[in-house]
Amino acid sequence: MSVDAKTKAKIIKDNAQGKGDTGSPEVQVAILTQRIRNLTEHFKGHHKDNHSRRGLLMMVNKRRSLLAYLKKKDVERYNALIAKLGLRK
Repeated sequence: MSVDAKTKAKIIKDNAQGKGDTGSPEVQVAILTQRIRNLTEHFKGHHKDNHSRRGLLMMVNKRRSLLAYLKKKDVERYNALIAKLGLRK
């Protein structure tokens, strides 16, 4: 359900603003999106796993907060990120 190291490194590399950037909103949202997708797949087979569902809801809320922050600070970066990740269809 978590993201393995190779996938996480690739996500960071693809979304980083500069070298060594791991904390920008883009990177955080991309990692959260991958974790949300993994948990969504998990629930297809384990629909009664309510403890993990709580974690999923917390991740979705965290991602929503980060996206709201990014939209408030820089709309162009926000639009580029949601287009890249396939969010907000």
